[in-house]
Amino acid sequence: MNRANHELPRSGEVSSEWYLYVLECVDETLYTGITTDLERRLHEHNHTAKGAKYTRCRRPVELVASWTYESRSDAASAEWHFKQLTRRQKLRRVEERAAAE
Repeated sequence: MNRANHELPRSGEVSSEWYLYVLECVDETLYTGITTDLERRLHEHNHTAKGAKYTRCRRPVELVASWTYESRSDAASAEWHFKQLTRRQKLRRVEERAAAE
C-alpha cells in the first residue's frame, strides 16, 4: 500500500479539530479511530497500554490516512460510515486520500 506523508500536529497542541484516522497493523489489518491529537494517539497505539486492545497485539502500526472534521460528532459519524465499508472499499479510500495529499 502506498504510504502518504502525514503532517502530524505537534503533540500537546490544543486542537478544535477532530481526526478520523486509519492505521495499518503489522498483520496488514486496518484499524480506524478518532482523536484530536494524531501524534499522541499513534504513539499510544505503538508504545503504551492506552493503545486500543486490538492494536496492542498487532504492533507496530502505521498511520495510512486521516481526515479532519470540525466536531467529535462529525468524526464519529464518518468513522461509523467508514467501518461499514468492505476492506477493498476502505483501501480504495486510503489510496484516494494518499493521492490527494
